[in-house]
Amino acid sequence: MNKPLRRIAIFCGILVMALLIRDNWLQYVRADELNSHKYNRRVEIERYAHERGDIIVDGKAITGSAETEDSDFKYKRVWKNGPLWAPVTGYSSQAFDSSQLENLEDGILTGNDDQLFFDRTLSMFTGEKKRGGNIVTTLNGDAQKAAFKGLGDKKGAVVALDPKSGAILSLASTPSYDPSVFAGNSMKDSDNRQKLLKDKDKPMLNRALRETYPPGSTFKVVTAAAALENGLYDDIDAKTESPLPWTLPQSTTELKNEGSIPCKDASLREALRWSCNTVFGKMSDDLGNRKMIEQTDKFGFNKEVFTPVRADASIYPEDNKPQNAMAGIGQASNRTTPLQMAMVASAIANDGKLMQPYMVAERQAPNLDPVYTAEPEELSRALSGENAQKVQQMMETVVEDGTGTNAQIPGVTVGGKTGTAQHGLNNSEKPYAWFISYAKTDNGSPVAVAVVVEDGNANRDDISGGGLAAPIARDVMKAVIDSKK
Repeated sequence: MNKPLRRIAIFCGILVMALLIRDNWLQYVRADELNSHKYNRRVEIERYAHERGDIIVDGKAITGSAETEDSDFKYKRVWKNGPLWAPVTGYSSQAFDSSQLENLEDGILTGNDDQLFFDRTLSMFTGEKKRGGNIVTTLNGDAQKAAFKGLGDKKGAVVALDPKSGAILSLASTPSYDPSVFAGNSMKDSDNRQKLLKDKDKPMLNRALRETYPPGSTFKVVTAAAALENGLYDDIDAKTESPLPWTLPQSTTELKNEGSIPCKDASLREALRWSCNTVFGKMSDDLGNRKMIEQTDKFGFNKEVFTPVRADASIYPEDNKPQNAMAGIGQASNRTTPLQMAMVASAIANDGKLMQPYMVAERQAPNLDPVYTAEPEELSRALSGENAQKVQQMMETVVEDGTGTNAQIPGVTVGGKTGTAQHGLNNSEKPYAWFISYAKTDNGSPVAVAVVVEDGNANRDDISGGGLAAPIARDVMKAVIDSKK
C-alpha cells in the first residue's frame, strides 16, 4: 500500500473509532441523562400516554384524567372542584410542569417511581395497561368545605391539624384557582395561566403555607408559654407586675391597650382573656430576646416546614429591646404562616407535644396495595405538659367569657385566642383578623385550627379576630368533630 492510501486508511480508521466511542458514550454513559432530559419529547409523550393516578380525600378521588384533543399528549389532568383542592394538590400541566403534591408525588402518580418497579415488571408479563398509583391524603373533606365557605370571597387562609398525629385536616387559601384551566398545552391553556399570574389578588399564592403575616395577639399564647417555661410566672391567676401605663424600653412611647380593659397587674388568665398588650409586651421584655427566640424555636419558628409541600419559615427575629417587646405581642418583625400558628395551637392542645405536620397518609400502587404508610412523628416538646394545661385553661377562658366567644360549640370545650394584627406603615392598611383554637371531646383534642382573614372590603372598626376569624374556626372544628361521630 502506497503512503497516501495508508494515510487515508488510518484517517478513516480513526473516524470509525471516534464514531464507535461516541455511539457507546451516548448509548451507555449518557443514556439515563438523555432519557430523562426535559427536551426529549418522547419522554413527555410517554408520560402523558396513560392515565395519571389520583389524589384521594375521604376515600374518594378528587382528581382524574381526560383525553386531550389535537395533541400527541393523550391524557391531561382534571380536578373535581379544582378551586377547593388546589391549595392541597397544586397543579399538573402538560405545558407548565407541576407543583405541590402533583410535583412531589409525580413518580407515584405517573407510575414511574422505583417503589412501583415490581408492579411495572409484572404488567410487562400480564399485558396490563400502565397506570399510575394513588396518593391518599389526610384531608377531611367536610373541614375543607367549611373553611372555604367561611372564607367566602375574602382573602385569607385556614389550616386545621390533628394535634395527636400532626395530620393536616384542612388547608385552604382564598382566592383560589382551578388547575384544570391550564392542564393542557394549547394557547388557551397558556392564556388562562397568564390571567391567573397577572391577577392582583394572587389566586395561585398558597397563603396557608407561603404567606407570612404579623400574628397579632394570637402570638400572646407563645409569650405566655415562654413566661411559664422560664419561671417568670407560675400561677396563671396571680397578679403580674404590669404597670399601666407601661412605656416601651429605651423609648418614651407608651404601649396602648384596646379600650378600657382591666390590664393593670392583670393575671395571665385575665391578660389573655382581654388581650392586654401592656402585660405581654412587658413580659416579652422581662424574658429578653434570647429566651423568646428559644421558645419560638420549640414551636417550629425560624425554619422551613415540609408537609411534604414546603412552607415558608416563620420568623421571630433577633432584635433590640423595644422591638422585642412589640414582637412579644405579635407585631414588629414577627412574621408567621397560618400553618405555624396552627402548630402552636396544636402543641398546646396536645399537652406540649408538637407533631410533624403531614398530608400524605399513604402511597398506593395501581392495584391499591400500599407502598408507604405515614407514621406520626414528634417534632419537638414545645412546653411541659403542666404548663401546656395552664395555657389551655387560659385559652378556654378566652372562649368561655372573653374575646373569643364566637368560637363556642355547644357541648364541646374550646380554647382559643383572637388577634387583630396591624398592617402597613404606621398601621395605615386595614389589619388582619386572626383566630387560633382547638376543640376537646371525651377522646382528647381532635382538631386545632388557625384562621387569618384579609378583608379589604370590611370597615376598619369591624375587623377583629373574634368577629371575622373565630366563626370560621368554629365551623371547621365542628365539621371535624361531626365527621368522627
